Amino acid sequence: MDFDRLVTVMRRLALEAGDRIMEIYNAPDFEVKTKSDASPVTEADEAADALISAGLAEAFPSVALVTEEQAASHGQNVSTFLIVDPLDGTKEFVQRRGDFTVNIAYVENGVPLRGVVYAPAKGRLFYTLADGRAVEEAGPAFDKEKPGVQNPISVSMPDNRALMVVASKSHRDQATDDYIGQYAVKDMTSAGSSLKFCLVATGEADLYPRLGRTMEWDTAAGDAVLRGAGGEMVRFEDHSPFTYGKEGFANPFFIAFAPGVLLVK
Repeated sequence: MDFDRLVTVMRRLALEAGDRIMEIYNAPDFEVKTKSDASPVTEADEAADALISAGLAEAFPSVALVTEEQAASHGQNVSTFLIVDPLDGTKEFVQRRGDFTVNIAYVENGVPLRGVVYAPAKGRLFYTLADGRAVEEAGPAFDKEKPGVQNPISVSMPDNRALMVVASKSHRDQATDDYIGQYAVKDMTSAGSSLKFCLVATGEADLYPRLGRTMEWDTAAGDAVLRGAGGEMVRFEDHSPFTYGKEGFANPFFIAFAPGVLLVK
């Protein structure tokens, strides 16, 4: 894989998709439909998916593509692939809360090596460079063809007596609260979509546990950014490495964290 070209294409497509999403977001009204799993989907999801999928297929025709909005792509058995969530945080989008993101990642042999997470309503853009390091590009406006200032990001050096924890805004439950309660928490915040990974990557949070259903397209891009910032993501039940290309692209529970956090069982 040509990582220089990959990063350029992923960044551009994420920004183009973000523009299309914001056109719909800022309209007086937009259509919301319900998928077979009862989750919402909007015309913004579909428009962003069409744009990104076409761009990736043109640029990397020999690489498998998995995307949330194309059910036919979910039956593939692959370990190296591009994976897309064109609008992660659809509930946040529908409620106009701004915590939604465009997510594109490249997975090689089960590991998310490169990724981009763009939060268009918040003007925040995170991605991995060709060498794998993670950056947040200075915003809130971005040139699609020429990157601006790329500020390196890195995880915190946490004090285990006073951790910063981030949890899901739409999927918080008692099991999550019980798990968080085992740590000495200084402060806790809620965030939607893959922004939670990015908050750990930038050092704005130390720990993000997820005890709930997610799919690989929900996590791959944020995971790549987190890894590029020096963070880690492990399976919840045994703290073993978290991999991609699983059957049906379904995830187990997980913990994303800064390496200095002493995880509890």
